[in-house]
This record gives sequence, C-alpha cells and structure tokens, in this order.
Amino acid sequence: MAAPVYIAGVGVISAIGNNVAENLAALSESTAGMGAMDRLQSIHKDTLPVAEVKLTNHQLAAQAGLSPNISRTALLSTIAAREAVRNAGVALDDWRTGFISANSVGGMDLTEGFFETFLKDESSGRLRDVVHHECGAVTEVTADALGVKDFVTTVSTACSSSANSIFLGARLIRQQQLDVVIAGGTDALARFTLNGFNTLMILDSEFCQPFDENRRGLNLGEGAGYVVLVSEKVAATLAQKPSVKISGWANANDAHHQTASSPEGKGNLLAMKGALQKAGLIPRDIDYINLHGTGTGNNDIAEGTAIKTLFEGHYPAMSSTKSFTGHTLGASGGIEAVFSVLAIQQGLIFPNLRWQTQMKELPFRPVTQLRKAAIKHVMSNSFGFGGNCSSLIFSSTDDV
Repeated sequence: MAAPVYIAGVGVISAIGNNVAENLAALSESTAGMGAMDRLQSIHKDTLPVAEVKLTNHQLAAQAGLSPNISRTALLSTIAAREAVRNAGVALDDWRTGFISANSVGGMDLTEGFFETFLKDESSGRLRDVVHHECGAVTEVTADALGVKDFVTTVSTACSSSANSIFLGARLIRQQQLDVVIAGGTDALARFTLNGFNTLMILDSEFCQPFDENRRGLNLGEGAGYVVLVSEKVAATLAQKPSVKISGWANANDAHHQTASSPEGKGNLLAMKGALQKAGLIPRDIDYINLHGTGTGNNDIAEGTAIKTLFEGHYPAMSSTKSFTGHTLGASGGIEAVFSVLAIQQGLIFPNLRWQTQMKELPFRPVTQLRKAAIKHVMSNSFGFGGNCSSLIFSSTDDV
C-alpha cells in the first residue's frame, strides 16, 4: 500500500472571508461574496458582478508583511500560505520543504496600470510594476516570505492549476523527495481576465447559478487557498494527528477545444475514474463532490454528463462552492481543496446557492441547503481550458 500523505494545515482568503474561520462561517450561513466591482476598475463596472476580496492592496500588504507595490496575486498567496503553515504547526526548517503554487494571471494587476501610463508617455511608469508580471515571480515572492528554498515551482494549467499543484506535492512526498509541501494557488482579478472571459460570452450579468437549467454563465472571483501536505514521518511528530489525507488524484486532457470541455465530459470522466483508482475506491464510496460547477452552459453539462456516467445508481451529495466565491481561476482548486477538507472535518455539505431548476439532461440535483453528514471521502473537481481536467479525493483518517 502506498504511503499516506496527510493534510496538516489549511489556509484561505476569498471574497467570503480573509481566513479559514471567516470562509467557514460564510459557507455555513449561505453568505455569497459577489457584488459590484469596487477595487477593479472596468468599463463593465456596472454590468458584471465579481467576487472581490474585501481588502485593499495596502491592507493585504500589512497583513502579509510585504510591500504594497507587490502584485495583489502575491499578496493573496502569502496571506493564505502563511495561515496554512500556522495551522499545520510544522517547523519548515526541520524538513525538506517545497512550495508549489499555481496562478494564471501573474502580476497582471500591476502591469495593466503600468502600460496605461506608459502608452500615454513612454518616459512614465514604474518598472517595479512589471518585474513580477510572470506567473513564477508570484510564487517566488511567497516562497521567500515563507523561507522555503528546497523546492519551489509554479503550475499554470488554467482552472485546474491548483489541483495539479496539490497532487504534484503529494507525488513528491510519496516518492520521498520532500517531507512537507505547501501546495495550492492564487489569482487576483484583472481587466485582461475579465475582458477575455467577456469576449467568450460566458460571464453572467447576475449572480451565477451553477448546475441550474437556466444558468447564464460565471462570475469571476479572486483569492488564494493552500494545504500543507506532510509525510507519515512528519505527521507522527505533530501535536495532533491530521484528520484528513489526500487519497486519490488524476489528470486527463480531452484536448477537445481551446476553451471548452467535450460535451460528453470525456476528460472529466477520465480524471474522476483515475482519482478513484488511485484512492482504491469505488464511486459508491464518495460522500460529497465539490463540483467544478462554473455555471456556464458547456461546463456544467460536460461535468454533469461525466458524473451521470460514473455514478449512475448512486449519486453522492454535490454542490458548487463557486456560487459563493465566484470562479477564482488558478486559485479555485486550492480554495476548494480547503473547503473539501473542512467538509470532512466539520461534517458539512455546503449548499449550491441560487439553484432553482433541475437540468433536463441530468437525473440529479445539487444540495441547496447546508446539510450535516458523516463524510469519509470528498471528490473535488477542477476542469480547465484546453480540456485539462483534474480530480482530487480527500479522505478522513478516522477508520471507524
């Protein structure tokens, strides 16, 4: 049997809270984070709702202990990653430690401001606003803040990025290359992203309704989420035994389209089946699915069709927490991994907000009210552009 990889700590910041406790409270109270644009300045300010973190860059910088001139993406990352490390109670210097972080926007929030000034006057603009533009620079900022030097890398596979960073960390621990890995992802809202998704005509001018027959599209969000993965050796040194482990994972790519999943959900199905196989589980074992559930026509039917194929005869409880946080792109797999761990620890199935009408193609519906339940295994789906599909399975360590 493969050596277990435990979840020793979690950290998150999103539109529904600045830490784990605030996010859990919002999930429990059905409080969504969408609203009119405040920080982000856009010509779509009055027409497209977003899910913004409710702190300015200066407030984030003060909390992160970094300069406010650092990209918002890196500030969000550092806050969530530090919370995860504190929550884990692991002395990083005592172990071979890695930091694997995902993002898709890099430091574009600062770059956009630079070029707006530069295009008006080529002698204007601060170069400090572009030095952290690329995705890897964001990761380096947080790794330096954490003091992690043994292994640092960045994953950028669109909306599956964070999930891929987490299972890469789990693999490195199982292969005995590292003892501890802080893994997850971060993304901040940027006009480039907003305009790009708007061009694809998949943004909702109202609050999104994932897995609803009358869904119209997604709301973009921002945030960061990380888990601290540890080996069995590290877990044995902790004051409290971890209550959750990552038991399964898989990635597949259906390569159907640059921005759309195959209607049959081929990649989605392969990822879910692969994660179950890795975990040594069957579909009936899954108690809750944290859906990718963006609220777009294509995504929800592709994911739903794959679930119908795989789970027919035994559909677990399921919901999309993007109905709370919006779609946080490269951060979504990390944020939803934290929510999946909380679901097991708290015995809660989070609601799929604003759901009204069952999709005619599917024989199941998402959970719409907070539900208490004994949860042993959670599947968390993250399906990205280009057909890059990943599924993670988190399991309770309680064998009772």
